[in-house]
Amino acid sequence: MSVRHSLLAILDQGSCYGYQLRAEFDRRTGGIRPLNVGQIYNTLERLERDGLVTRGDADAQGHVYWQITDAGSLEVARWLRSPVAHGLVPRDETAIKLAVAATLPGADATAAIRTQRAAALAHLQELRQATFPGGDGDSPEGLAWALIMDSMILSAEAEVHWLERAAQRLAAHPQHTVGIGLATERPRRGRPAKSA
Repeated sequence: MSVRHSLLAILDQGSCYGYQLRAEFDRRTGGIRPLNVGQIYNTLERLERDGLVTRGDADAQGHVYWQITDAGSLEVARWLRSPVAHGLVPRDETAIKLAVAATLPGADATAAIRTQRAAALAHLQELRQATFPGGDGDSPEGLAWALIMDSMILSAEAEVHWLERAAQRLAAHPQHTVGIGLATERPRRGRPAKSA
């Protein structure tokens, strides 16, 4: 999630102070993943350092309003036009855990998959039963919440499907229980040598 760009996009609508940005972010994302106020202020300071926002004076209540700069508005437009880049190898903790378990001598990767699948199914059921806490599901906030929930449900369904496939793959390769021992050749320190 790009907190940086989300905050910039909100500021492109008008000046806000920190807690206001937090509330606006929650409104636009259904409050599913609330931001820590400290994270907001740290992000604002980095945006200021990068010339994308400026800090205004404090009002009578002590609220410091932040304004987007022209460079910040251009960055928001670029972000909205650009696809989200997915790395070739995403950092998926579950996938890494199961890959390591499948290669450890004596580890029961099948049991790890069963445990993870049960947790994924429970999570999926929770997501499917969730209802918009804001009342009017047809409101802009309700739409934002529904979009986030759809994404979370589909991701949870994909995880369950992947776990089923992983269980089938392990069942087709029972020799995985032998595992991979530690390499006898020690890796060298530093950068790998360039090939000629």
